[in-house]
Amino acid sequence: MPELDGVEVARQIRESLPDTKILVLTMHESDQMVQCALHAGAHGYILKSDLTDSLPKAVRAVAEGKRFLTPKVSEIVLDGFLKTRSEHQQQGRRSTRTTPREIEIIRLLAEGKSNKEIAARLGITVRTVETHRSKIMLKLDLHSLAELIHYAMRLGIVTLPGDPGMRNKPDDKS
Repeated sequence: MPELDGVEVARQIRESLPDTKILVLTMHESDQMVQCALHAGAHGYILKSDLTDSLPKAVRAVAEGKRFLTPKVSEIVLDGFLKTRSEHQQQGRRSTRTTPREIEIIRLLAEGKSNKEIAARLGITVRTVETHRSKIMLKLDLHSLAELIHYAMRLGIVTLPGDPGMRNKPDDKS
């Protein structure tokens, strides 16, 4: 999708047609991307690598009003949850987990969008984008846009053209 990504499409569908059931089919194996999709209104999340085994089950489950995650996606989400919880306990400080809105803004910044373009796309003010950007940089202890882009690529929030996506690495800060 050249103009919008699946998370934004899901959000817009939920706003326009709240009773519509949404099933996301993607290559992104990041627990934060799964959370963003679910937060945006998706009822299910399938990886392209799990398509043949899971699509019929997912369609039935979502049509019945249930949630659906493939076993692989469930493992990704659980690993992210346990990692965050463990880091939180070990460090004795609050988690640095990013919110779905912050992930949207990170993705758009990493795609080269300006604060003004992001504000227009998300329906918020430029000042709000600037505030989010500052908080993201502080929360993730990042000091430049290049570091933010590298972070986004490590998490699979953005990928290079032709890149099949990346899974979370053990050294991720989220």
